[in-house]
Amino acid sequence: MLSVPSLTKSSRFLILVASLGYFVDIYDLLIFSIVREPSLRDIGVPDSQIVSASAMIINWQMTGLLLGGILWGIMGDKRGRLSVLFGSILLYSITNFINGFVESVNQYALLRFITGIGLAGELGAGITLVSEMMPKNKRGIMTSFIAGVGVFGAVLAYLIFKFTGDWRLCYKIGGVLGIALLLLRVSVAESLMFKRVAAEKVQKGNLFQLFNRPALFRKYILAILVGIPSWFIVGIMITLSNRFAIELYGSTTLVAGACVMYGYIGNAFGDITVGVISQYYQSRKKALYFMYACCILTICLYFSPFNSSDTTMYVICFFLGYASGFWAIIVTMGAEHFGTNLRATAATTIPNMVRGSLPLMNILFNSYFIKSLHWSMVKSGIVTAGIVVGVALIALVFTEETFHKDLDYVEE
Repeated sequence: MLSVPSLTKSSRFLILVASLGYFVDIYDLLIFSIVREPSLRDIGVPDSQIVSASAMIINWQMTGLLLGGILWGIMGDKRGRLSVLFGSILLYSITNFINGFVESVNQYALLRFITGIGLAGELGAGITLVSEMMPKNKRGIMTSFIAGVGVFGAVLAYLIFKFTGDWRLCYKIGGVLGIALLLLRVSVAESLMFKRVAAEKVQKGNLFQLFNRPALFRKYILAILVGIPSWFIVGIMITLSNRFAIELYGSTTLVAGACVMYGYIGNAFGDITVGVISQYYQSRKKALYFMYACCILTICLYFSPFNSSDTTMYVICFFLGYASGFWAIIVTMGAEHFGTNLRATAATTIPNMVRGSLPLMNILFNSYFIKSLHWSMVKSGIVTAGIVVGVALIALVFTEETFHKDLDYVEE
């Protein structure tokens, strides 16, 4: 049955700071998806080139996340979880603020790339820290609470842009929020598990262990694959909702930024739901099976004749966000799969490998094979969705259940 024992004062503070950290992380991560079209027009990009420029910039951002995940993950196991939090927050706060002054697509892409490197450290290190400092019967519900609060960062980003109309101000505010978060992080304590392992003579943060040991490699790849539907939904279906709307029902008035906001409101409820289900059934996998079923249902609705107006598109994007709200469980499982000397490396690289898979999904979505058949965006989206969700389902079948796993061990 569902039971969440009370937390100590220090644990409550850690959860609060981690929640606010993810809030700022999502704000800074999703701000480009919200302001991409008006910001690109403002710096002189013609309408005919906006889609290609957007794809180029988001691909650079995701590449930064991929590389940053490796950098911060290794540092988290070698130098500590807190060193990653401080370094990553400082980097993405500075570059996000500077992003408010860009004048060209190349400048935009470079800054989103560097921001991506910074953003890569926040979530993995934060979830690792929480997972190691919480009893195993609290880990899932607490990390889901963090994600449920954190995803409202996307809502704040949209509301600031909606009421100010100033995309440059949105980036500057993101930078200021990051610095404020950095000051709050100063009071957070380091993981006791990491402190114990730091004194031991054992390899720490060796990324190659995840690839040259078959058992670890299998767990690592499966942990990445089970997360890819979330970023297909957010990065393609919701972000390009205004483009899909033109083909689905001829709309030219849908606001993609609003779809992102509604999607992330739904995402907050999804993250809380998956945590409650995981806690009730004491199973990460059962919770994910439920969310995958929701993904399949809402993807079908998205591409169906039922989606025939801006209103229904906004509603469906809310439910798409709800269905893809299993991000915290994915990262928690990534932390639970590996020993303390590899945990930050795994938990930080896994979500960023998932995010970094977006360019590959974009390639599939826009592939020569699909274009050579003269497929529409809608048909390409349906095929890509089928492949992505199918691969994730197969991966989940072979994934280890980690709900009851004790995390106080090392990988020899």
